[in-house]
Amino acid sequence: MTSTVKPESVALNRIGLSKADYSGSPSTLCNGCGHYSIANVIISAAYELSLDPTQIAKFSGIGCSSKSPAYFLGRSHSINGLHGRMPSLATGATTVNKDLVAIGISGDGDTGSIGLGQFKHLLRRNVDMVYIIENNGVYGLTKGQLSATADLGQKLKHGGLNEMPPFDLCLEAIIAGCGFVAKSFAGDPKQLQTLLKAALSYRGTAVLNVISPCVTFNNGEGSTKSYVWGKDHEIPLHEISFIHLEHNEIQSEYEPGSIREVTMHDGSIIRLKKIGQEYNPTDRMAAIKLLEEEKSGQIFTTGLLYLNEKRQTLVEHERLVDIPLTHLPDEKLRPLSASLDKINAEYM
Repeated sequence: MTSTVKPESVALNRIGLSKADYSGSPSTLCNGCGHYSIANVIISAAYELSLDPTQIAKFSGIGCSSKSPAYFLGRSHSINGLHGRMPSLATGATTVNKDLVAIGISGDGDTGSIGLGQFKHLLRRNVDMVYIIENNGVYGLTKGQLSATADLGQKLKHGGLNEMPPFDLCLEAIIAGCGFVAKSFAGDPKQLQTLLKAALSYRGTAVLNVISPCVTFNNGEGSTKSYVWGKDHEIPLHEISFIHLEHNEIQSEYEPGSIREVTMHDGSIIRLKKIGQEYNPTDRMAAIKLLEEEKSGQIFTTGLLYLNEKRQTLVEHERLVDIPLTHLPDEKLRPLSASLDKINAEYM
């Protein structure tokens, strides 16, 4: 007789789920792809935060990155849309159901090329979601062409020489008014997981631009999107930790003046410990200056670049009711015939 009781060795989170309950389908990505690491980080963060996977919605467009939502959170809602149009799907879904935890997965092509306009308007509206850019500087799904984030002068075997300046998607996000902008590296899962936890507690659009090496087409010598280059050049702005509201974690051993704590909308705390330089992530111009300096210095700065918690989300701006629109009965959504007659009479 087979037992249905889970082994005691399987750790369960606060809602009774194991880490395996947050996994997805077997991956078809190339072995060693940075997107693997990002998928594993999403699984770990959702498990540790005890998020209900049935209340999570995943959105993506087209590309290697946009395939990756199939490989995590298999119990969640998911839609793989048109190339570059993922922001429209996320805007619609989160507007009619503001209780969803929305995670968008995109790539440097899906965001920086065909989807750039959609990306900018999503940020302008401040749609409540986490927007992860899996950035490898190359179109891997179509066999190695240069993308809009490829560095000037970069040469690829199949893509030729790049003679165009790249888009800095973090800079684009800050200029567009995004209130949470961070950059990380798929080869640094500890930092990335902390940033993701903070992004999930942020109210509004939280952009995570993650350098995610393409081991097939853009991981060679001279590539600034490779594992080797990232590990050799990464300069973290700060040591970062995240304390969830429900965890009640207390840490008291630190030097006075060296810690910066930021309280998020839900009461959770981001704790930033200075490394090497004084940096204020709430200073918009400082973030822009940092990114501009990075362009000429062959520097790869990671961490929380910019944070602004004062913006209204799209749902708040539109003054929607507290109950998600999808949960309202028909009588609340449809005006009475007399009301329509009154409106129509004004145009007669």
